[in-house]
Amino acid sequence: MSSNDAEKPLAASRRDFLTGSLKLASAGALAGWLPAERIMAGRLTCSQPNNFPAEIPLYKQSFKNWAGDIKVDDVWTCAPRSADEVVKVANWAKDNGYKVRARGMMHNWSPLTLAAGVSCPAVVLLDTTRYLTAMSIDASGPVAKVTAQAGITMEALLTGLEKAGLGVTAAPAPGDLTLGGVLAINGHGTAIPAKGERRLAGASYGSISNLVLSLTAVVYDKASGAYALRKFARNDPQIAPLLAHVGRSLIVEATLQAAPNQRLRCQSWFNIPYGEMFAAAGSGGRTFASYLDSAGRVEAIWFPFTSNPWLKVWTVTPNKPLFSRQTDKPFNYPFSDNLPDEVTDLANKILSLGDGKLTPAFGKAQFAAASAGLVATASWDLWGWSKNLLLYVKPTTLRVTANGYAVLTRRENVQRVLNEFVTFYQARVQAYQQQGRYPMNGPVEIRVTGLDDPSEAALSGGVAPALSAIRPRPDHPEWNVAVWLDILTLPGTPYANQFYREIEQWIEANFNGSYAAVRPEWSKGWGYTDQAAWADSAMLQTTIPNAFRAGQPAAANWDAAKAALAAYDPYRLFSSPLLDSLGL
Repeated sequence: MSSNDAEKPLAASRRDFLTGSLKLASAGALAGWLPAERIMAGRLTCSQPNNFPAEIPLYKQSFKNWAGDIKVDDVWTCAPRSADEVVKVANWAKDNGYKVRARGMMHNWSPLTLAAGVSCPAVVLLDTTRYLTAMSIDASGPVAKVTAQAGITMEALLTGLEKAGLGVTAAPAPGDLTLGGVLAINGHGTAIPAKGERRLAGASYGSISNLVLSLTAVVYDKASGAYALRKFARNDPQIAPLLAHVGRSLIVEATLQAAPNQRLRCQSWFNIPYGEMFAAAGSGGRTFASYLDSAGRVEAIWFPFTSNPWLKVWTVTPNKPLFSRQTDKPFNYPFSDNLPDEVTDLANKILSLGDGKLTPAFGKAQFAAASAGLVATASWDLWGWSKNLLLYVKPTTLRVTANGYAVLTRRENVQRVLNEFVTFYQARVQAYQQQGRYPMNGPVEIRVTGLDDPSEAALSGGVAPALSAIRPRPDHPEWNVAVWLDILTLPGTPYANQFYREIEQWIEANFNGSYAAVRPEWSKGWGYTDQAAWADSAMLQTTIPNAFRAGQPAAANWDAAKAALAAYDPYRLFSSPLLDSLGL
């Protein structure tokens, strides 16, 4: 790459982008996601639970997930003011035939909390975001620690760490996620060590779950015959199923390790054809793997029916580069959060009129909005503290649904994984197009992380998160990274589930051997039939459990985690229909 390329990440000139740009001052995204509101008393239709603790206000609230395809109008909800009140609600539920589930920001795709279309469920949701948000930092030891309640948002947590000179290596892009929600599904960002990079004390290249040093959960106590608070340390084997519990438990607080904060530079590139970026392993040029080697922190967003993905590359950069724009706040891509009218109009026509033939134009419009937006906001080359570069998705962005898988492999095989996936994906898109079908109207998103390696925990004898999608495989110690593959589309797009099923079956068959293995991304879509996600009984009851058995010792595999979670919650207060289907 030439020095001139380094100064100008965008292929075309800034003037060309601005001349052809879409209107950036727009009406906003399609019905941008926002937390559901309380329901007025006159709308209540479900009977009130009996004997609920009088000192804890109980009210109705609608539940709506990120994609908007899971919406339940009447759900009894409360906002516990303390961990003790959480325990009180759990014991009430045990005695009165109800279930209890934590409800954070509802930024999830999979129905781990509530099933779509359920009416008057015998469930009380615990809104952790109102009161369970405290945090404290202890930087007195060799590794700093932050103790935070489960309802704190990631934006608030990272802001608090930043003020103390601390940060994390990688984090999910939205700031409106609760810590409890992120730990439940081992939320992740994108990062592996650049060539020659040394891991900082307190850092991890895995998911947020791998930062946990201890946590406090609500578990059943046989001696008292009631649920109670119990603290688990990271070197206690019994913590393993709680570190990424998929919603099958209730965490009220966690202590995480933190690392010294870092300055990052994030450059955006639009001038690399996908054929070059995802070329066969061993190819030269500007491959995805070459950027992993130089920076370690890379994400590709490839809009449908476009030639060049949007590549974001984060580089550890202590001093501000001359041509970078310094930013002191997160969410630096407003053009992604408030889409131009042309983009939203096309999306409306695709969904309301069923006009799939507009999909290529829709993909190109998304590309144009992003590339022009980077120029208009001077965001193609940013520099600042880690939080301000790692958080970049707001609730007002376009609501889409997504599948999600983690492919475990050797770092040296990342390019092979991507080339094989992209080759198959493109072939299927073209085959569908020849039939006049356009199931995928959102981008392909690709990230790479390390695994949840317990040796990165700042505690001797730490254990791996048993149900993490990126738990290491002891029988394959050479597998040291995970390639995260996500394909996005608007909810309700015709043939989407059929397409997702074909992709899933190919992924399971292709990455199943000596060089790679696959597990589901808990928060996204998986287990597809031609009609729906999370519906293939063979996938739910056999394939997924086996993915967490393969290569694991019997004392710490899927079955051991299932047994431990059952002992912690024998009344299945924290279960859901999807978890029941999984057998967890």
